[in-house]
Amino acid sequence: MPWWEQAVVYQIYPRSFQDSDGDGVGDLRGVTERLDHLAWLGVDALWLSPIYPSPLADFGYDVSDYTAVDPQLGSLADFEELVAAADERGLRVLLDLILCHTSIEHPWFREHPDWYIWSPVDGPPNNWVAAFGGPAWSRDEQTGRWYLHSFYPEQPDLDWRNHEVVAAMQDVVRFWLERGVDGFRLDAIDKLIKDDRLRNDPPATATFPLPLRGEAATLEHVYSAHRPEAIAALAAIRSVAGDALLVGEVFQPTSAYPPYLEVLDLVFAFEFLFAPWDAERLRAAIAPAAELRRVAWVMSNHDFDRLATRVGPDNLRAAALLLLTLPGAAFVYQGDEIGLANGPGSDPPYDRAGRDAMRHPMQWDASPSGGFTTGEPWLPPVDPAERNVEAQRENPDSLLHLYRRLIAARGELQDGFGLLDAADGVVAYERGERVVAINTTANPRPASAANEPDIATHPSALAEGRIAPHAGAVTRKSG
Repeated sequence: MPWWEQAVVYQIYPRSFQDSDGDGVGDLRGVTERLDHLAWLGVDALWLSPIYPSPLADFGYDVSDYTAVDPQLGSLADFEELVAAADERGLRVLLDLILCHTSIEHPWFREHPDWYIWSPVDGPPNNWVAAFGGPAWSRDEQTGRWYLHSFYPEQPDLDWRNHEVVAAMQDVVRFWLERGVDGFRLDAIDKLIKDDRLRNDPPATATFPLPLRGEAATLEHVYSAHRPEAIAALAAIRSVAGDALLVGEVFQPTSAYPPYLEVLDLVFAFEFLFAPWDAERLRAAIAPAAELRRVAWVMSNHDFDRLATRVGPDNLRAAALLLLTLPGAAFVYQGDEIGLANGPGSDPPYDRAGRDAMRHPMQWDASPSGGFTTGEPWLPPVDPAERNVEAQRENPDSLLHLYRRLIAARGELQDGFGLLDAADGVVAYERGERVVAINTTANPRPASAANEPDIATHPSALAEGRIAPHAGAVTRKSG
């Protein structure tokens, strides 16, 4: 079985994880200093959000050099030390790889303009819109030509129909593999290839099952994204990646994933990520994704509401049990293991798309800075006196310890999966010889479990044939 098939991957947003030099911004040395936390928690790997040099128009997702480290985050030597330290602890390292676009300040944009997508007319050639709103075409003031950007204007899209682009990105993959990287999270790959005739996207005839912003929700993105030719482009990345893990961010419904899985190992289960905390909706999202097996279960990340904000503090323990007992890989965003909620963001915001709230620093102790920095943090901590690693390490009944127990128990949940009929408000499923039951409601619900739980969200999660509100448990089958 590949190492990643049942892995728990811990997502690190480096700017907000640990600051080692007091400048208020997290860095690679800070990550290295905190690797013991990941080893204690029991995760298998860490995924680093972008560490490349960047003008930060999109906080690292606008890359100006793919084979270096942003000086604010450290150096290549720091990265190599991190990889070595992770290896000593049995942790694998994944990097974010942004294939769809570069920064407009990347030298390629001027040196290789044919590596990008340009309008054949003086103006936008079609009705495509950017993910964050507005037209997907902007005028380059230096040349007067119009270029495509699926996201911000500072992020021009690469032309993956150009073989030189493919070769350049293959070189990037080789560069990082040579430095010990174990895999890549591939950003926004459903937008990798566009219609070569630049046809208009038709009006949307049905509601897209994932959240889209503004004008993007009014169109069916059949020409500006999710083109079948993307699979061949990704196959070129696979050809140099070998057996390194490739995890795809495919912002599409689960039914669209099978072609991507021809060349990728995992895709994120986005319908699950956005499912409301409701048993019926959760079952509907879980069923098709579980059939694929090769999905990455995720409940929050750097772009979307933190888990505590999305499901509410009462449901945090049950959500952890759900995430970590489903079949396949699970991704945990830094801070979810201690119940961090969204913060207030920043005024003015660093991120134009309003994602500062999900990126506040990790809270290691109860000090005013949460142990994140000795300086002024780039974003303030949310509630370090209330939620921090140090305090929860000392409390065996804490959320942090529940995460640790659930991760340790995953080895006993390798076999089989099947959703079970259950009372309204309850999600229940088989995992081999065990049954998982989760009450998503605020009222006790009937539960069929006859045995004492192997692991439970609360000491009184199961009692007298009922499952407590906001609770869950893993029990052995009877007989």
